[in-house]
Amino acid sequence: MSGAVFVAIAASIGNLLQGWDNATIAGAVLYIKKEFNLQSEPTVEGLIVAMSLIGATIITTFSGPVSDWIGRRPMLILSSVLYFCSSLIMLWSPNVYVLLLARLVDGFGIGLAVTLVPLYISETAPPEIRGLLNTLPQFSGSGGMFLSYCMVFGMSLLPSPDWRIMLGVLAVPSLFFFGLTVFYLPESPRWLVSKGRMAEAKKVLQKLRSKDDVSGEMALLVEGLEVGGDTSIEEYIIGPATEPADDHDADGDKEQITLYGPEEGQSWIARPSKGPSMLGSVLSLASRHGSMVNQSVPLMDPIVTLFGSVHENMPQAGGSMRSTLFPNFGSMFSVTDQHTKNEQWDEENLHRDDEEYASDGAGGDYEDNVHSPLLSRQTTSAEGKDIAHHGHRGSSLSMRRPSLLGEGGEGVNSTGIGGGWQLAWKWSEREGEDGKKEGGFKRIYLHQEGVPGSRRGSIVSLPGGGDVPEGGEFIHAAALVSQPALYSKDLTERRMSGPAMIHPSEAAAKGPSWKDLFEPGVRRALLVGVGIQILQQFAGINGVLYYTPQILEQAGVAVLLSNLGLSSASASILISSLTTLLMLPSIGLAMRLMDLSGRRFLLLGTLPILIASLVILVVSNVVDLGTVPHAALSTVSVVIYFCCFVMGFGPIPNILCAEIFPTRVRGLCIAICALTFWIGDIIVTYSLPVMLNAIGLAGVFGIYAVVCLISFVFVFLKVPETKGMPLEVITEFFAVGAKQAAAKA
Repeated sequence: MSGAVFVAIAASIGNLLQGWDNATIAGAVLYIKKEFNLQSEPTVEGLIVAMSLIGATIITTFSGPVSDWIGRRPMLILSSVLYFCSSLIMLWSPNVYVLLLARLVDGFGIGLAVTLVPLYISETAPPEIRGLLNTLPQFSGSGGMFLSYCMVFGMSLLPSPDWRIMLGVLAVPSLFFFGLTVFYLPESPRWLVSKGRMAEAKKVLQKLRSKDDVSGEMALLVEGLEVGGDTSIEEYIIGPATEPADDHDADGDKEQITLYGPEEGQSWIARPSKGPSMLGSVLSLASRHGSMVNQSVPLMDPIVTLFGSVHENMPQAGGSMRSTLFPNFGSMFSVTDQHTKNEQWDEENLHRDDEEYASDGAGGDYEDNVHSPLLSRQTTSAEGKDIAHHGHRGSSLSMRRPSLLGEGGEGVNSTGIGGGWQLAWKWSEREGEDGKKEGGFKRIYLHQEGVPGSRRGSIVSLPGGGDVPEGGEFIHAAALVSQPALYSKDLTERRMSGPAMIHPSEAAAKGPSWKDLFEPGVRRALLVGVGIQILQQFAGINGVLYYTPQILEQAGVAVLLSNLGLSSASASILISSLTTLLMLPSIGLAMRLMDLSGRRFLLLGTLPILIASLVILVVSNVVDLGTVPHAALSTVSVVIYFCCFVMGFGPIPNILCAEIFPTRVRGLCIAICALTFWIGDIIVTYSLPVMLNAIGLAGVFGIYAVVCLISFVFVFLKVPETKGMPLEVITEFFAVGAKQAAAKA
């Protein structure tokens, strides 16, 4: 995991620069006002601060779609360049107009970093620690604020503080960020797969996961190019294919199904189970299981219940990259014979003139030439039926590598796709209009139900499990079954040669289309993403952040510090730096809990505390409690508010938005959510002075408390738990749940 961790740390430096800039301008504006005589021109003063918000809003409009077009890495490099250029212009700034231009360019860099860093980390991080790594931007942003406040505080003690140097120092960390993005950050493997650059994606994944065998995840990334259309929930009892399948009499067990893993030689036996299913029962909205209690809650989204049921039935979702869900399958995968590589790949793909694909195969390196489809040409379309009927030994789905053995001879679970999920395929048949049987592969996401059983004694009691053969280990699993990306409608209508197909990236290369946003699953995910971004901004973070010195000064804290010999400006900066310092351990705790307790738990746990702290601020500003109680209550409330905000409502909206959208529209949807974020930020920032004049500080905090209460209700009813789940599985569940909710309506 070390590769993914270091990459996430490097990417999050972009957010450190954002925090650094926010804190620097907050201190520098006190001196800018004096030099340019802006005391009587509050509009210009406000523009200097807000110009970066305007720049971020403008660039966000384009950042997502452009990142889908040219990649995530070039956009992060551009962000570092914009940060650097803006800092040099601010260092020069002979007048207000040049300073405003510099702040606009700075906003461009901020917008790219805030939008794309969570997206990039989500696409490179393993599911088990994705939440932890995606909390790093919040930590680095707050860390940048603290470091900047320390620098500005030190400079404020000088006889003649220079605001140009304060702002220009940003060039140093931005140059460091540029070096990291150019020389260290790889391109997102999901983006590379979407462009058909499979060999590059494989090498990046090997570095990120610090292992050679990444075939399971590579197959998952290809499947992520398409979200299943008609997805069904099936229940299987699964065991190892310990004997050659050709020796079985197909007529003796017509229900037996052979499932294939992403590596050649990987297969195991499954049979339908009529037992009760957590996933199946949730989707049918009629269950005796635990999380279905939520169905009695009015207006609760079935998607929330669906995700909840998975986590209830997955005790160690935060485990290792190797499956905790199929603990006994490691050896199972290696029991089938390892076959030599079949070099009869689809001739259409071997003789392609496509330049991108040709570059992947440069050098004739057979092992890395994986730009051909995952389905190998081991059978013709006519022979495909034999896979199901006679159990063709060896997988018809291959990543060109035999299963690798770990140290001590333990089988590496390459079908594990993270978070306890497994990826497999099965061959299915149907009778065509002409009476001939037609076959195709089905994609399956497998999830264990209940505790694993060993041998016949423990599985025979399950409904449908009485005929399971003795020997080996068997589990009861739910299967999310749908059409694979390799057999999407667009592809089947174009070219087909046996079970081998053109790569789905040919269809995906045209990029996202606006009509994709109206698919049920994407619509529902956008509702969650946009809703939580709006509520985050109107929950009061900017009001409390920008007016912390004023709040604490009214409480008497700033006056106390001024009595220590500090100027009013230095006292305000020191207070802000100390408040920021207290945020860091809170964010550290959130990083620890993000993948253990989950995003939803942190939101529901911290929002009531936010409401309580805002109510106390309202009371302390309305009721005359005396100087000491007023100072104590206000200070403690502000600190608690900040600490709880950065644990939940601060990082989680961006984390969720980077997780819940399909690969093909992820950049576009992220841009929509980020645009909502910046527009909300601008509205709140500019409305604050007006609201303060109209209803006072207590009235403003009262409104924020009401918004936090609405946010709690929204999270409880609409926001699912996504911890530990592969991105592709999350988007599949949104699609399934949205269609189920529509059917119910």
